[in-house]
Amino acid sequence: MPLQGEYAPEKTPWVAKQLATIDETGTTASVGVQGMDVVVFTIRGRKSGLLRRVPLMRVEHDGVYAAVASKGGAPEHPAWYGNITANPEVEVHDGIRHIDGVAREISGAEREEWWERAVAAFPPYAEYQTKTDRLIPALLIEPTQP
Repeated sequence: MPLQGEYAPEKTPWVAKQLATIDETGTTASVGVQGMDVVVFTIRGRKSGLLRRVPLMRVEHDGVYAAVASKGGAPEHPAWYGNITANPEVEVHDGIRHIDGVAREISGAEREEWWERAVAAFPPYAEYQTKTDRLIPALLIEPTQP
């Protein structure tokens, strides 16, 4: 079932512009980062309960999506990471499709396999990992609908 509730306003101007373009066109194909595809994850805020839309690089394999918490290699996790781990129900907007799913953090060999996919989809992830001492988290969003 799709997430329902009030949406938090986006505070970052370039992200707000991306989301407005997606809303106007109805597709995530209308925007990108460095010429590469993005998807939008809708996540519930852990403190506010408000819905938040987070455009991230498109990392998909066999209908499963990865959310990479890189924050450009910053020393701390992005704010959305705390939200998605507290409230793992996620909606993925990919192209014109909306997919309901549940997120789970991955580790070990599974993370390594998905990390390779993530770097293939967005090569700067490899550089981001060298900029930080933390292991950049990867979460899988597995569909809950057939």
